[in-house]
Amino acid sequence: MFLLTRGLRQRGDGLELTYWGWSESGPVRVVLTGQRARFFVERDLETRAGERRPSAFRTLLGAPVDEVSFTDRRAMRAEADRLRRQGTAAWEDDVKPADRVLMERFITAGCKVVGVARQRRGFVEYVDPELSPAEVTPTLTVSSFDVESEGRDGPLLCVAIVTGDEERVFVRGRGPVMEGVRYFDGERDTLRAFLAYVEQRDPDVLIGWNVIDFDVDYLARRCEANGLRFTLGRDRSRARVIRGGQANAPAVAMVSGRVVLDGIATMRAATWSFERWSLEHVGHALLGRGKSIAKVEDKLQEILRMYREDLPALIGYNLEDCRLVRDIFAAAHVLDFAIERQRLTGLTMDRRAGAVAAFDYLYLPRLHAKGRVAPSKASHREAVASPGGHVMDSVPGLYENVLVLDFKSLYPSLIRTFLVDPLGLATQEGPQVEGFAGARFSRTEHILPGLIETLWAARDEAKRKEDAALSRAIKIQMNSFYGVLGTPACRFYDPRLATSITRRGHEVLRGSRALLEERGHQVIYGDTDSLFVWLGPGLDLAQCAQRGAELAELLNAHWRRHVREVHGVESALELEYETHYARFLMPTMRGSEQGSKKRYAGWVRATDGSAKLVVKGLEAVRTDWTPLARRFQRELLRRVFTDQPVEAWIVELTGALRRGELDEELVYRKRIRRELDAYTRNVPPHVAAARQLDREVREVEYVITTRGPQPVERQTAPLDHAHYLERQLAPAAQAVLPFIGVDFMKLGGRQLSLF
Repeated sequence: MFLLTRGLRQRGDGLELTYWGWSESGPVRVVLTGQRARFFVERDLETRAGERRPSAFRTLLGAPVDEVSFTDRRAMRAEADRLRRQGTAAWEDDVKPADRVLMERFITAGCKVVGVARQRRGFVEYVDPELSPAEVTPTLTVSSFDVESEGRDGPLLCVAIVTGDEERVFVRGRGPVMEGVRYFDGERDTLRAFLAYVEQRDPDVLIGWNVIDFDVDYLARRCEANGLRFTLGRDRSRARVIRGGQANAPAVAMVSGRVVLDGIATMRAATWSFERWSLEHVGHALLGRGKSIAKVEDKLQEILRMYREDLPALIGYNLEDCRLVRDIFAAAHVLDFAIERQRLTGLTMDRRAGAVAAFDYLYLPRLHAKGRVAPSKASHREAVASPGGHVMDSVPGLYENVLVLDFKSLYPSLIRTFLVDPLGLATQEGPQVEGFAGARFSRTEHILPGLIETLWAARDEAKRKEDAALSRAIKIQMNSFYGVLGTPACRFYDPRLATSITRRGHEVLRGSRALLEERGHQVIYGDTDSLFVWLGPGLDLAQCAQRGAELAELLNAHWRRHVREVHGVESALELEYETHYARFLMPTMRGSEQGSKKRYAGWVRATDGSAKLVVKGLEAVRTDWTPLARRFQRELLRRVFTDQPVEAWIVELTGALRRGELDEELVYRKRIRRELDAYTRNVPPHVAAARQLDREVREVEYVITTRGPQPVERQTAPLDHAHYLERQLAPAAQAVLPFIGVDFMKLGGRQLSLF
């Protein structure tokens, strides 16, 4: 079976662990009875509770440990807390029993179940079977659902659910006969019918947009208000939403046997990025269509109007939200990514954040295989900052033919090459590789380098097979290892680990630059894992590509030789020729002659004659700038890179701004990240605008008027066009124009004099 959800219950004879999964013959529930919670303590440490027995394991430093197990998890927690208070923390007291069972068997997603099968209502159950890892490719049934209500706390209006092409809507009230639509007199009957349909349709995965924080949470609260059990899961147990214990911690939907996937959280985990995460915006970006509702000042009031006056329109709106989420998941391969991430890390598909947990899932069973146990997360030392990636001073200018040379997965390759590893750091006997800050790593006892080597090969194979979801999942996981080792939340936290990675990266980047400059090439910028090399004019695309390949091989050969001779290890560093910018702009820092960092633009030409503009960090790609400023800078860059005149165009555009012809592009959009009352001093413009609304908002659209900032929907004063010229267009222009000898303020001054 393919694992879907897992859970734990306290029973009189111990813990009962429950695992739900998909199989070709239908849903499967595995129940393991009489399980025990456990941790480890050093052998000479006294304990006061639990069943204790010797183990063959040792700590990272080699001290022998005993296993202490409990039939009651609360008793285990109490003893672990007592040990921590006295300064002798237990080992692995924070590993969840349901996870430990799987980790000990190296099970991440696919699982072979051997035992006696019992047919239950809607699923097959195994009690205390044998479990082992297996390769399973699931074909999951997915239902997209969406709730419409009278606000967050008001009664339900309707709920729609779409499974493939099958569509259903459950509506409180009466309306016209429509295919797939059912009407009910009260909220209780509407909720009951929806839950009955989910049970009958029996999807493996429920998806939506902000689905846990709103839809599932809302349905749970409305069921409670109506005296109904919220039986969204497969065994008719009560589903619930558990809020995170810390601020901004994600909520979790506990639904037995069904995975609840939120589109926003899962796409973010897959490194998707959008200017805004509204369903409307993402739908247009990926599908070319958005929500079926008029653009109005108050969306809730429009929903209530449709409910009263145009019920078919509300039903269509409700269904279209479900279709949008379904189609976004398909277009972005969201479910494929979630499946592959679970195969890779062992984290359930609905896990919304979990780089540290994924590291544990991969590392701990391999550590146990070497006879060692891990410290608990709370027992590390205070955090010590390690240096970040090396960012070189840039050489500002407007260039022709700039190459970007990029180290492929630099930090994972440094871990592989220099054997950076928690176990290797703790193992002080035998041959070692020198790190930084006093660190030395064992040449024989390590886990992470081999794990990365395996993942690296798997990613190469995934790319060969054009399996984008698996390739993306592996890349994210490999690149997360450095961040995990550098956070105090990691049970293996030691600042020497992250420092030995970043400082080695500094050494590699500086050494690469020195070698290139020795060969007569000018490096105009470098950032963490990339070098920008200026070739100069007079070269065509083929010549630049050949030069890029030659420089990459030069550096790769150098590091293979250097690492072998100096450190006695084989280099896994791999530099690639990544990009050729036919034209390239490295601006100065605003108000300075010094070159900027992490801000540049380039013009990339393809062999078929097409070209594209690439912008990093400049106003053109910053969402806190107005659409006009962003469009203006992109067009300005395009004209400069293609040697087109700009003066007359700037005069015309600033004139159009003054005449009010571009007012629709002058809207700022910013998120409200705190309560409005929390802003007491230096109130920013977007907060001042939001305070003029008669409702709470998480994002505000506003303009700058002659009377200051005002929300778009409550604008009463004329726009302050001088503000937009001086604070939006001028800074965007000044990043570019000095390099071609044009003064924006002289051109714009013709317009400024008219304000």
